[in-house]
Formats: sequence, C-alpha cells, structure tokens
Amino acid sequence: MRLVSYVTKDNTRSYGLVKGDTIRDAGAALGGKYADLRAVLAADALADLAAAAATGATYALGDVTLLSPLPNPDKIICVGLNYMSHINETGREKPKHPSIFTRYPSSVIGHDVPLIRPKASHDFDYEGELAVIIGKAGRHISEADALDHVAGYSCFNDGSIRDYQIHTTQFWPGKSFDDTGSMGPWIVTADELPNITEQTLMTRLNGQEVQKAGLDDLAIGIPQIIAYVSTVTKLLPGDVIATGTPGGVGKFRTPRLYMKPGDRCEVEITGIGTLVNGIADEV
Repeated sequence: MRLVSYVTKDNTRSYGLVKGDTIRDAGAALGGKYADLRAVLAADALADLAAAAATGATYALGDVTLLSPLPNPDKIICVGLNYMSHINETGREKPKHPSIFTRYPSSVIGHDVPLIRPKASHDFDYEGELAVIIGKAGRHISEADALDHVAGYSCFNDGSIRDYQIHTTQFWPGKSFDDTGSMGPWIVTADELPNITEQTLMTRLNGQEVQKAGLDDLAIGIPQIIAYVSTVTKLLPGDVIATGTPGGVGKFRTPRLYMKPGDRCEVEITGIGTLVNGIADEV
C-alpha cells in the first residue's frame, strides 16, 4: 500500500491510499475513528484503512496538497555519515555507532511543496535519504526483531543549512530550520519491499544526477540503527528514522553546489517513488 496525508482544496486534512494517479480517502470514510496516519499505525489498523479507502472519496493527486505522510511524529531521528561513499568524501573513518541527531516536525514538508532557503544563510544543501517508518512500539529491540517494527519506507530530503550545522559539534541548528526538509510522496508499506537494501537511491538537482547509491552501501544497517535507538528511547508508531545520505552532497563538491530559489530537487528510491520539491526564499 501507498499511504498519504494531504489537504484538499477546501482546506480539509485527511489521509488515504494512492492508486495510480488517484487518492482514495480513508480519513472521512472511517468517520474520524483515527485522527491521522500516526493514529492508524498506533492502533495497528492498516486493514481498517484499506477497507475504508475502498469506498472512500476519490481525488486526483494533482488536486490536493500532499503533506509529509506523517506530519506529527513523536520523533524524527536522523543518522549522519552512514553511507560509505559519504564517509569517504568527508575523509572520516567508518563509525562504530550511529551518529544521531534530531529534526523537528516543523522542519519537514511534503511532496511538490517548495523547500524554503532561510534568510540566515544561502548554504542550503540537499541530502537524499531513505526514511524508515516505525509501525510497532518497542524498547530494547533486538537486531533480529527490528524489521518487525517497521511499517514502511519513504523518501526523505534532509535539507541542511551547512554553515549553521558546523557552528558547533552539534548538528541540530543546521538541520531544523522550518520547511527545509521533506518526506514523501507517500509511505510504501514494508510488505511491498521485503528486502529494502536491494533498492537504489538517486538525487537529482535540476535534472542532473548528484547522488546515487544502493541502499546496501549503508555503513550501519537498519536493524542496527533500530536496536541502537531503541536502547536510548522507546520507539513509537509513526516515528521516523532518516538513515543517512550517500556521497555527492553539495558541500563536498568543487565548486560547492547549493540549492537556490527556482531549483528543483528530486529524491528517488526504486520501489518507493520520487519526492520532488522546488526551492524558494524565505519571505
């Protein structure tokens, strides 16, 4: 299934399933039983969602505004320096443990909505990533059981304000400017991608491929990340884990390649889809 959250032209928020170029609404069809996709995941109610969507209202994808598929996660946890190609371009060694930072939900928008380059800096970099969506709560999850806690996967752009990122050793400032990251266009449920590491991630800026890597290039794999993070904090349904970016980011190019107003950035993952965002300046 492909799960989406969206806003209709009359400013009604809802969620549902994507079939081709069409959304089948589930939120209204369920009569408000589940407020949003996060609530659906928390109730282990994807079967209810699918049944409701079969009779729900139909919208063309182009007639709604897509939100981040999970607009209100409890946590967005990001992993830095986690593809060997990116580790190599930074001149660092393979990490023994995942490098963790967080983003706020207000920093993440949906598909086909402009990313905002802030007034504070023009060093606005792209980072195509795979997002892992937690479907079952857990603490101290073993690596062997980790994938049982995954509801699905999405494309993620960890848009980064590079000079703020390196003000100190803490990444948070450069990663949490409002509306600088994105996720979507939808969540593909895990049953459709039984071996996610067989997929390939590509990022394109204005049609030019700037990043490409197989997901098997992850330095620390998804089960290890889930086990590590769940040792620290309880993972909840709807939590998002952005798993890192491959080599090719703008900061390490000569000359540097940063996103600017009028640009178009695409993050594609085979088996999932393509997340597309334009770039606009903060007003």
